Amino acid sequence: MKNLQYPIIQAPMSGGVSTPELAAAVSNAGGLGFLAAGYKSTEEVKKEIESVRKLTTKAFGINTFVPSSEPVDQEELEAYRNKIEKEAVKLGTTLGATYDDDDDFRNKMQLFIEEKVPVVSFTFGCPPAEAIEALHKNGTYVIVSVTTLVQAILAVNAGADALCLQGIEAGGHRATFTNDQTGAQEFGILEFISVIQRNINIPLIAAGGLMNGQDIQQALNAGASAVQLGTAFLLCPESGTNPVHRKALKNPRFTETAITRAFTGRRARGLVNEFLSAYTDMAPAAFPYIHQMTIPLRLTNNEEYMSLWAGTGFKQCRELPAAELVQLLMEERAITK
Repeated sequence: MKNLQYPIIQAPMSGGVSTPELAAAVSNAGGLGFLAAGYKSTEEVKKEIESVRKLTTKAFGINTFVPSSEPVDQEELEAYRNKIEKEAVKLGTTLGATYDDDDDFRNKMQLFIEEKVPVVSFTFGCPPAEAIEALHKNGTYVIVSVTTLVQAILAVNAGADALCLQGIEAGGHRATFTNDQTGAQEFGILEFISVIQRNINIPLIAAGGLMNGQDIQQALNAGASAVQLGTAFLLCPESGTNPVHRKALKNPRFTETAITRAFTGRRARGLVNEFLSAYTDMAPAAFPYIHQMTIPLRLTNNEEYMSLWAGTGFKQCRELPAAELVQLLMEERAITK
């Protein structure tokens, strides 16, 4: 983190949002741009790495999912399928087939080593210490995303160079190590920084609801070494945000966000639409199976059935080129120092 001109990291957002163009623009502007390997084939990820290197000579990062071996209750999964089947019929489609999927984790790790990716971050868990050590031998800086103190300690013990602390305000999936986090204490980002700081002494990256320079300065004052912003970049022209998603972020019809399992079986924060409202309390903890099941619904590009991931500060989204946004954020931060 010491080599960054600005302490701004563009969050890795899966589903096509984090394009090579966006990552390169942020890195070229003095921050750290990120690609997202989740839901992509290893070959697709390789092409994106090649693309970003054609657009910048600066450091960039890539994020990947840590696979889970959690058991899934098949009866609960089928019960949920039966409940949402009528929505597929209404939209003229069918629900997707479900299957075990490790997101090609081993091959992606090998690719990161072969390509000497400067920064690699992990979500949904912490890889084994030997995997982190292999990346270290390659000169890669390793970040692990966490939502609790227990997760943070596990990541530090495994050899992580930095922790990405995800506050409850963050858009998209919760970076929990397991699908079911019932009873786990979760924090707003400023409180979370304080909790981790008292127990851990490695660089901390703050994420969750940060949208402007004042937010950034507060997180840095609280003890973060850098900040990670995702929702703030959703309306940048370089992002791959779906046009329907872009429109929804500006639509007065959407007034709030909520955390739900309805779309993927893993808790995630998005704009409150009809599907989220109807099925949040019904979906079991069954990622990636429910993600696979609801893909056809989301691909209809109907705003009421899409996973419109966004953080609590989404109303502050700005339609600016990424480089201009980074510069503006730093100017706002300077004013609030």
